Amino acid sequence: MLSRLGALLQEAVGAREPSIDLLEAFVEHWKGITHYYIESTDENTPVKKTDIPWRLKQMLDILVYEEKQQAAAGEAGPCLEYLLQHKILETLCTLGKAEYPPGMRQQVLQFFSKVLAQVQHPLLHYLNVHRPVQKLLRLSGTVPGSLSEKEEVQFTSVLCAKIQQDPALLTYLLEGKKMVAGTKAAREPTAPPAGAASCRDKAHPHNRASDGAPARWGEPCGAEASDTRPSAETEAPEAGGGESSLVTSLMALCKSKRSRVALKAQENLLLLVSVASQPAAAYLVQSSPCCRAVAEHLCQQYRSMPACLDPADIAALEGISWRLPSAPSDEASFPGKEALAAFLGWFDYCDHLILEAHTVVADALARAVAQKLFVETLQPQLTHVSEQSILTSTALLTVLLRQLRSPALLREAVAFLVGPDGQPEAPQDRPRDLCALLIGHCDHLSDEISIATLRLFEELLQKPHERVLRSLVLRHLDGRAYVACGAPEPESYEDALDLEEDPYFPDAFEAGFPPSPKPPPVPATSSDGRTAVTEIVNSFLCLVPEEAKTSAFLEETGYDTYVHDAYGLFQECSTRVAPWGWPRGPTPLDPHEPERPFFEGPFLQMLFDRMSRILDQPYSLNLQVTSVLSRLALFPHPHIHEYLLDPYVNLAPGCRSLFSVLVRVIGDLMQRIQRVPQFPGKLLLVRKQLMGQLPGEQLDHQTLLQGVVVLEEFCKELAAIAFVKFPPHGPRLNLSPAPAWPSEVRDATRAKETASQAARHPRGLLGGAG
Repeated sequence: MLSRLGALLQEAVGAREPSIDLLEAFVEHWKGITHYYIESTDENTPVKKTDIPWRLKQMLDILVYEEKQQAAAGEAGPCLEYLLQHKILETLCTLGKAEYPPGMRQQVLQFFSKVLAQVQHPLLHYLNVHRPVQKLLRLSGTVPGSLSEKEEVQFTSVLCAKIQQDPALLTYLLEGKKMVAGTKAAREPTAPPAGAASCRDKAHPHNRASDGAPARWGEPCGAEASDTRPSAETEAPEAGGGESSLVTSLMALCKSKRSRVALKAQENLLLLVSVASQPAAAYLVQSSPCCRAVAEHLCQQYRSMPACLDPADIAALEGISWRLPSAPSDEASFPGKEALAAFLGWFDYCDHLILEAHTVVADALARAVAQKLFVETLQPQLTHVSEQSILTSTALLTVLLRQLRSPALLREAVAFLVGPDGQPEAPQDRPRDLCALLIGHCDHLSDEISIATLRLFEELLQKPHERVLRSLVLRHLDGRAYVACGAPEPESYEDALDLEEDPYFPDAFEAGFPPSPKPPPVPATSSDGRTAVTEIVNSFLCLVPEEAKTSAFLEETGYDTYVHDAYGLFQECSTRVAPWGWPRGPTPLDPHEPERPFFEGPFLQMLFDRMSRILDQPYSLNLQVTSVLSRLALFPHPHIHEYLLDPYVNLAPGCRSLFSVLVRVIGDLMQRIQRVPQFPGKLLLVRKQLMGQLPGEQLDHQTLLQGVVVLEEFCKELAAIAFVKFPPHGPRLNLSPAPAWPSEVRDATRAKETASQAARHPRGLLGGAG
């Protein structure tokens, strides 16, 4: 029997006999499969030991060959007509669901995948194809670790590829137990693609519509009409309320323990959300659980992690990719490592989905992730009374920000962290939003929480979103209320640093302590402004008194590393903010406008308060505070440059700037120096310990001494930033190699001071947190 059918098929294919021979061979193979179930009595024989796989292969070959012989493109041959009219796919689907014989589901999935992929005639519009496809999708991913996972993911791959070719298919395939009615008024049916209608050969009577041609969506005909027209119970589901078997299957396969299966399923879902059709994208958002399912799985991954994780362990796993979500084997092991890697990998996948998806899908998915993860999951942890919860959630949020690349998700993250835009705040305001809470965490009793939150803000400042800087800083500097109205501009260093007249500074130098050395008067500013930048640079370099400097005793070079690092960071920052259209110069002051009280805002207020306590804070905290301030100083906005880097700005009464805070710290330092015996020697010893040249040992006044070292290096860094930003108006986007220091600065200071040799950050050699 089998040999006769094989010979018949060989004749039909090889000798190109009339199509009736192909149909006869096709029917014989199908009858051979059905007879197996009638005659077989052994239910344990695997399907691979029967002739079913071979017969399915022959049926596929006949369908493909028949299609190639059709004279007109898109014409359905008799074998395909037979397949559709006799509901062969539905029967196969039932056999696959029963898993009889064992392994039949895999064979059915393979057959469906190959038929849909190799037969070019549009099939998914036929109800007798659509229904079994939906049934197979509902079987996919239902059993974790199923032996048919490979075939299931291949089946979904074919469907997603078909949707990519014809987005109109999306509305047919994104339905679960309920099917869209073609005549449902609430939702317009998608028209079949051109040429999809069955062109029947009039020479064959079995191809005529009157003989029961297969019905398509919206095209019931003949006796089949009553069977193929959607019934009342199969009408369209409410928007967003129906189960989407394709999306549900893909999500289930994404959770597979087999990495290749999970990766392929993720690639399929990525293909699905990147459909170019606006109606299809809208349907995917409104009538499928895609966005909700992706976001909920992310939260599920978060909940699978231990409640307490070390921030250092979290930072060590940054850079996890969704294509390789497992933790690197060379990293040190810690409890929860694999769960953390899985969470970061899925977040990276969400970010990639949003980046590649259609705009409609990207916005909806970003909102879903923000609501589920940021608002409902992370925010309660950030506001928790437990310090460990705050620490872990803050460190996780920092790593997530670092991984973010998609503009839509970044927009949601920024809105979550800094809140809506508003008017400048007053000192007496007590906002209760998340941003105010996080700023408060920067001045927390726990130094660990303060450092972790400062790192979060530093990461936020590096994201390409203007709203961050506008909300934290710029809205408070608009109008330049920090500048004294009607006061003449200072002409020299001495005019700008009259400490006795500044309400912020106590009479620190009246106690007989030597003041910080001041540079000699400088000549008038030259036409290119070079003298002006020299004067500003010298203002920062000479701020720390000689007795508090130690770099002159080390065999290091000068400021080249600081200039090089500041130059690279400034170029990067300028490129990032170039599209924002910042002004090239500060806003002119209106002499007729009444003076209004100036408040630097809670963020700068916190940083200045922290900076004023630099001599009393732990070394790592000082590094993080100065790192955030240096990030802010790099921005090429004229108001930021003036407020943070201009020592000669004439401050309004009661106002303070970064330079005035530093001067006050120096005044405090001059008093403390006198109370520390052998101060220069101890300071040099501490610097060598921080640089790893000497073993660490506890010393008296160690916090003070470490603060002095950070203060000296921070002043150098500010001088380098001020220099590379010259001129202070407008970003320098097309700069040649890093400029050299002015000869006045280099010759006066190189013999006395040195910069730490940072590999990537100016404070790197000192163990910088940046």
